[in-house]
Amino acid sequence: MELNTIQPAIGAKHAKRRVGRGIGSGLGKTSGRGHKGQKSRAGGFHKVGFEGGQMPLQRRLPKRGFKSLATDFRAEIRLSDLDKLPVTDVDVLTLKQAGVVSVLVRDVRIIKSGQVTKAINLKGVVATKGAKEAIEAAGGSVA
Repeated sequence: MELNTIQPAIGAKHAKRRVGRGIGSGLGKTSGRGHKGQKSRAGGFHKVGFEGGQMPLQRRLPKRGFKSLATDFRAEIRLSDLDKLPVTDVDVLTLKQAGVVSVLVRDVRIIKSGQVTKAINLKGVVATKGAKEAIEAAGGSVA
């Protein structure tokens, strides 16, 4: 194969439809544009969603909801999940290696859900007030 022999795949290219070439062509006279109106004129363009000056649908409907772009980088861990880990010193890296949180996660928060039975030492991980009390009651620490 040489650069001067490369051709598009069969069926990839097709001739542009020629309009306005007489009645017999099937697309003569108005050339498929119908009669009158903005879209029949040359340069008769209007932006997407334009409704002729009427308030467009996307502006008539109420705004609703919010999706934070930071959610991929945050995670919440239950006390019961911490209790299942084989290690006592827990930081973000050990949670990632154990597969408890996603690799993308940067901020981890421990929430009070479930029980913790062993002394766990948290480093660089935030815990809620109740979770912190539960960890310290079990003999652990939150740094």
